[in-house]
Amino acid sequence: MTNTAISIENLHKKYLLKHASNKGYGSLRDEISNVAQNILDKIRHPLASKQNFINIEEFWALNGIDLEIKEGEKLGIIGKNGAGKSTLLKIISRIAEPTKGRISITGRVSSLLEVGTGFHPELSGRENIFLNGAILGMSKKEIRQRFDEIVDFAEVEKFLDTPVKHYSSGMYVRLAFAVASSLDPEILIIDEVLAVGDAKFQKKCLSKMGEASKSGKTILFVSHSMSTIASLCDRAVLLSNGKVVADCAPSEAIMQYYGNGGMSPGLVDYQSKGPGDELVRLISAKVHAMNDDGSLTNDFFVNQDLVVEMTFEILKNSETKFVPNFNFHTSDGVCAFFVHDTQKRDYKQGVYVSKCHIPANLLNATTYFIGVAVSSYYPSVRAHFHDQNSLSFNVSDPMDSVPTRPETNIAIPGAIRPNLQWSTQRIGE
Repeated sequence: MTNTAISIENLHKKYLLKHASNKGYGSLRDEISNVAQNILDKIRHPLASKQNFINIEEFWALNGIDLEIKEGEKLGIIGKNGAGKSTLLKIISRIAEPTKGRISITGRVSSLLEVGTGFHPELSGRENIFLNGAILGMSKKEIRQRFDEIVDFAEVEKFLDTPVKHYSSGMYVRLAFAVASSLDPEILIIDEVLAVGDAKFQKKCLSKMGEASKSGKTILFVSHSMSTIASLCDRAVLLSNGKVVADCAPSEAIMQYYGNGGMSPGLVDYQSKGPGDELVRLISAKVHAMNDDGSLTNDFFVNQDLVVEMTFEILKNSETKFVPNFNFHTSDGVCAFFVHDTQKRDYKQGVYVSKCHIPANLLNATTYFIGVAVSSYYPSVRAHFHDQNSLSFNVSDPMDSVPTRPETNIAIPGAIRPNLQWSTQRIGE
């Protein structure tokens, strides 16, 4: 019988949100009212600072979480920003205390929640390995035994004696993950920090986590990459407003995430708050039928021509060669295909719309998730933004007038089902 690694009962976490006052010149009556309000605030919240806040609002980041996680389970935790994912991991990691409820843990826990947690910026990489290892509960002897393995995995040998304040965010996360994973814990907790690393290192980390799960370790993994959740985890929990709204197979939880307001149907519009860097940012993305009548939908047929498009802004002129691209995943984490603009274009400062035509009878009857990105390959390889699950849409099979459908109603396997050209000839004729 499988034992319980983590048991959570009626878990609550409350934060106090302080709302700043906008003080200006008011009437004498307003000033008297403000003074009275400040006195009342002081009585109610004696630890609050002087008179910088006129009221303190209670915010429940977690609001009655009940979970049981078995030994060896790989649990994915998903939800929109502010759903309570990171708060839950911090409480399980003993970084934060719950306001109410009970949590019990069996086994040693190793957490990687924020880049460089436990690192001292003035100390070298070598010194921080020993410091971080000690914080995670490793003895000096254990750290020495695993030192070479940590350095090799983190790929920071040349910078071992350099203060980590000079490290890039990628170097930080490589070293932090290497130390955390070397602890050989029974429970490994990973937040969305792996997004900082490059693709090669992310693959190494996921491989390491896969090895850990095969050896019976319990893994809790928070990510906005639905394909990673689907491929790595055997169970997923969907959080919304501090509550568990789904606890099921990853593919089912992912579908509920998109159905519960994780996105708008066929459209995402960030306006001025889209992902990006100092050179380019995403404004919006959408998928629609070729003969679009303007109505928003994310339901299409196999035999429809589709258009996927992104609107992005080049913030300043540079020598960078930008390449818009899309990647398509199915709900079980399979990468269906990747496409990019093959034309060599010079993008000057301004707003652009980049469109990709997906021909009819290429996609299969399934649900697709689209990652939207702008990369560059000169002067170096770089992803300026990568919104991993920007869009989702469903493709169904109308059964009639579809060249890729054989004379049977059985489901056709595969991430895609293209209508390819065939040639069959009898030998000797």
